[in-house]
Amino acid sequence: MHARSSAFHLDQTAQRWRDLAHRRRSHFVDLYLTGRWKLYYGEAEFIARLREVFHAADQWEKLAAARPTETSG
Repeated sequence: MHARSSAFHLDQTAQRWRDLAHRRRSHFVDLYLTGRWKLYYGEAEFIARLREVFHAADQWEKLAAARPTETSG
């Protein structure tokens, strides 16, 4: 029972991080669409950050979607 409870909490944690990554991605998209990114970043730095943000959101999406496997024992 403990393993299932732990897996449930890890799943919830992954979903929260996924949600945070999606909010961060939306924020960066908004910065891009409004042009406000120019107030905070140079072009090369913003592009690099944008790639990182999208990569992180994709990774958290995969982690949150993955269901833990049950182990017997």
